[in-house]
Amino acid sequence: MNLIAITKPYTEDNEVAFIRRVFESGFDILHLRKPANSKDVACRVLAELRELLKELTPDERKKIVIHDYPELYYEFDLKGIHINRNVTKYPEDYQGFKTRSCHSLEEVKLYKDDFDYVFLSPIFDSISKKGYKSAFTEEELKKASQDGIIDKKVVALGGVTFDKISFLKDLGFGGAAMMGGL
Repeated sequence: MNLIAITKPYTEDNEVAFIRRVFESGFDILHLRKPANSKDVACRVLAELRELLKELTPDERKKIVIHDYPELYYEFDLKGIHINRNVTKYPEDYQGFKTRSCHSLEEVKLYKDDFDYVFLSPIFDSISKKGYKSAFTEEELKKASQDGIIDKKVVALGGVTFDKISFLKDLGFGGAAMMGGL
């Protein structure tokens, strides 16, 4: 089972050290997620991300999936690009690692075959988003597992903590992603 970390949506001091600790702690992949709500902010965030990525080693960068700034994939030889509301399709010549988020079992069925993995969320009540409650009962998750909807290409997200990993493994999830649980 892959352990996947997702950064907070804003840049923090010592983020390079945080990323290194994440990898040293056994996480396989890090999603670098810094959305921007305006073009001016996006330009500033892009510059900050460039500086951050310059400080990481090539091996560390090979474990990073980028959100919102696909140009950084090419500039820094990253692991892949995540599709979301800001980046809705891959560059025409893109052959790299592909991920996306899903918020229903129907979306998982629709998209998982076209991606290396998809996030399914929220599995548990969110830690980082107040009031963002689990969208699935334990029975629904067990049935989705039995029906083959949940499999190695589906990563659990939302309220995931280390103590829940064995439960997620038993359901057949291919990974567990954490942001608030970190």
